[in-house]
This record gives sequence, structure tokens and C-alpha cells, in this order.
Amino acid sequence: MIHATLAAGDALVLEGTGTPPASVRIVGRRAHSVASLSTTDAGWRADLPLRVSRWAGPALAVPSGAYRVEVDGRALDPAEIAGLPRALGETVAVEITDGHVVVGPPLQDAEATPAGQAALEQDYASGAGEIENAVFFESFYGRNASCNPRAIDAEIARVAPGVTRYWSVVDRSVDVPAGAVAVVEGTAEWWRARGISRLLVVNDWLRRRFVRRPGQRILQTWHGTPLKRLALDRPGFDPRRAVAVVRESRRWDVLLAQNPYAARILAKAYAFGRRPVWVEGYPRNDVLVSGDRDLVRSGLGLSPDDRVLLYAPTWRDDREQMVDFLDLERLAADAGAVVLVRGHSRTLLSGGDTTGSRVIDVTAYPDVSALLLAADALITDYSSVMFDFTGTGKPVYFFVPDLAHYRGKLRGFYFDLAERAPGPLTSSQDELTAALVDPETPSRYATRYDSWAARFNARDDGRAAERVVARLLDQGMIARD
Repeated sequence: MIHATLAAGDALVLEGTGTPPASVRIVGRRAHSVASLSTTDAGWRADLPLRVSRWAGPALAVPSGAYRVEVDGRALDPAEIAGLPRALGETVAVEITDGHVVVGPPLQDAEATPAGQAALEQDYASGAGEIENAVFFESFYGRNASCNPRAIDAEIARVAPGVTRYWSVVDRSVDVPAGAVAVVEGTAEWWRARGISRLLVVNDWLRRRFVRRPGQRILQTWHGTPLKRLALDRPGFDPRRAVAVVRESRRWDVLLAQNPYAARILAKAYAFGRRPVWVEGYPRNDVLVSGDRDLVRSGLGLSPDDRVLLYAPTWRDDREQMVDFLDLERLAADAGAVVLVRGHSRTLLSGGDTTGSRVIDVTAYPDVSALLLAADALITDYSSVMFDFTGTGKPVYFFVPDLAHYRGKLRGFYFDLAERAPGPLTSSQDELTAALVDPETPSRYATRYDSWAARFNARDDGRAAERVVARLLDQGMIARD
């Protein structure tokens, strides 16, 4: 029998009898941890850190989820490990369930129960606490600290350092910007920060109960220029969806758009009416002008001379995990490249990392904008990332084997991609590879590419965050001091 405890510093300690194993580790969908081993009077001890570093970043808590325990490469049977009652560490809560190590956010006992959450929500709704010169940021429901909110955060930190910057995170695995305060969803601190911040900056729907305080404002940055139909424009009328869309959009004070096309589509799809839409380009794309490509590559373990393809498909309404239409290892070999695989944020929790020679899964990488900077070319399908990448001038390739199904049954498009795409549309791996290895492919689409970039990237000039924050200051949504 192996006994488990949680030690100071958030290390899972496993102790067993007999001959010490050669290796012990825990393995999850998006992360793993390898133990340091030592002998004891009774047998052996394995110390598994529950804080790990990825992409040359800081050591952070492993993402929430279930981890299997492997001893010498063999997954333990549930009967072999003693259960660990819920133990609360500095950055994680841990328990052993059915032989798995289950890691969760560090919620106090009073915060981890439905009754406790109901009480915190009621306190929040009562409106206690005065509004402060603070911003509450949330990106992709707290799964990471990225996208337009992160770029706006950086500019606020530069020009208005007196503003307190809170970041909503699902757990302590999320890396927040320097100087910001991470608040874990569901904690008393999270509810308080949400209630006292003068400005909320989000890139998706607000979650949970929201009660606006007098003087509190909401900037909805959204997270992409849309090709696929959204919200009220989605195929099939669903009255509950329509009510939810209108209720949600009425919370927003300002909507940010990358370009005039997106401004028109988003305002209509979300029934935003005559409220202001700021067309300022996307702050998240500023890094494509000013960022350090080689620095990003170094963090990914890539050399400046590698040919790097970023494969970033969107999610599908009829599946939880990323599509598996491509043999990525073969693609890397045939194209003479390293393939970075970036699943949509909605596939982050349900999927697991793709592996292979010269294939790197970057679904859990903190920010896709840095990946766009690092890549030499983009392969996508219907993802809005296409509209960001064309601001770089680098080639785009489309892999769309389910085009008819996606366009006709799942979502539908706002325009005909085949007529306007700034790169080739391919439906088989051989077609895609042929386009990738043909040096003339980009030139064949140069006219389309230029027209596309003029329409969608005119404001992606590296100064979008500067313009957005200047407007926030000018309109009193935040103050310098």
C-alpha cells in the first residue's frame, strides 16, 4: 500500500515499502510532474511537486484535473494507494479519488461547498464595498490570462500604474501579468474584486451572477473577427438562446472590434443597439509588430532557423475535443517543419496534448498571439485567428475537409470563404502538403491577401492597446491615480 500526504510547498508525498522504484510521476491531460526519490527506514519516498514550469515560464500549480500515478511506468491500481482526504495547500487542493490524484483550486472549506458559494454570492449582490480605481480582467472564462485583456492590462500598467489590476483565474496554474493580482474564481477575494472594480474587461460572456455597482463599467473586447455565425445569427431559432444573448449584451457598456466589418457583425449578432463600438484594431495583435520572435521560439525550444507551422483549428459544436483530421507527425516530416498544435480554448479541458516527432502541443500555451509571432505560416480552418495572422503578411493555408458540413449544418458563414480566402483551401492531407512545399503558393494568392489585409487589418498597427486605454482614461472608466 502506498500512502499519500500533502507537504509544505505543495508537494505530494507518496511513501511505500520494499525496493524503491526507479521512477514515480503523475500524468494529466496537459501536465505531468516527476518525483524526486529517496529511501526511508520502511522503504521509499517520492516527492512530487505540484508546481511545474512550462514554456520557460514561472513554476505554477499544475492545472486542475485528475492525474494518474505511474510507478516505473505502470499506472497504479486504485487499491494500491491510500486515499488522501481533501488537503489544502498554498496553490492547490488535493485528494485521492479512485486511485487518481485530483487537483483543484485552493478553495477554503467554506468556499468549496454550494452553501458557501451561495453565501458569498449573496454578500456580493448586497453591494457591500465602495468602487475602487481597479480593473477586473477575465480571458476565456479564466482559463488563461491572454488575448485583448492582457494587452490592455500591459498598457494600463505602463500609463496608469496606480490602477489595481485583478485577474480572474480558474486556478493557480494561470500565469498573470507582473504586478497583477490573481483571484481564483469562487473565492471570497474573487467575489470582492468583481464587486469593487471600477472597470471589468472581458473577452467572452460574464459568468455567474452579475450585479452592476453605480459607476461600474464593462468593456467587452470579444476574441476575434467572426467568419462563423454567432449568437442571434446562429442557424435555428432557440428562444432561450436569444433571451440569454440579449440579457448578456445589455451588461456591456462598450464593445471592441478589430475592424468595421466585425463592428457591424458583432453589434447585430448581440443586439448591441446604439451603444458604442470602438473600432481600434485588436490590442492582442500589437505584439505582432513589436514582439521578439526569437525570444518566443527560444521558450518553445525552437531555433531561429526552424520552419514553424502553426496548426490552429477552431472547435466544433458537435465534439468536445480538437479535430483529428491530420497526421501531424507525417505533416511535419513532409513539410520539413516543426508543427505547433493549438486547440481552441474550448478544447483545453476536455482534450490532451498531441505528441509526435517535431510536433509540439501548445494548446495550454498562455497566449496565442505570441505563437502567431513565432510561426512562419498558419494552417487553420474557420478560426478567427486567420484575421489576426494576416496582419503579419505571412502565408495562410486552409485545411477544411468538413467545409460543407460546417458551413451547411454546424454554423454557417458570414461570407463565402472560398471566394475570398487569402490562401489555398485544401481538403486532404496530400493537398495541404503540396501547397506547403510549393514555393509559388503565396504569390498565387497575393492579390487576395492584400485585399483581405486592407479590409481586416488596417488598424492592427501595433498601437491598438494605446488607443483603447487612452479612451478608457478620457471617459473616466479608469483614473491615472
